[in-house]
Amino acid sequence: MKFGILVNEGPYNHQATDSAYQFAKAAIEKGHTVPRVFFYHDGVYNSTKLTEPPQDDRNIVARWSKLAEDHKVDLVVCVAAGLRRGIKDEVLAPGFRISGLGQLVEAGIQYDRLVTFGD
Repeated sequence: MKFGILVNEGPYNHQATDSAYQFAKAAIEKGHTVPRVFFYHDGVYNSTKLTEPPQDDRNIVARWSKLAEDHKVDLVVCVAAGLRRGIKDEVLAPGFRISGLGQLVEAGIQYDRLVTFGD
C-alpha cells in the first residue's frame, strides 16, 4: 500500500510530528511505501537545518532527513506556508524541498491513503 503523509504541526510543540514519523517508519518496515511526506502550516518547521535540540533530546529534523535518504521518501515543504514562516531553500535540511500544494493533491490522488497528523 502507498501512504502519503501530511504533517501540520511543528516538531517540538505537538505529538503529531513524532506520530507521523513513527507511522512512516512502521509502514515502511511492514513493506508498504511512503513516497511523499507533505509539510504544511507549522509543519514546515520540521524542515529547517537551523534546529538544534539538546544532545539528550531527539533530533526530529535529522530523523526525517535519514528517512528520506534511506527510503527515497520525498519530503515536500509547502512554499506558501514556508515563506510565511521564513523557511526558504537556504535553511532546508537534507532531503527536503519546497513545492506547492499540487504535490499534496497529487499524493491524495495517486496514493492509496493520505494520512494527516495535526490540526
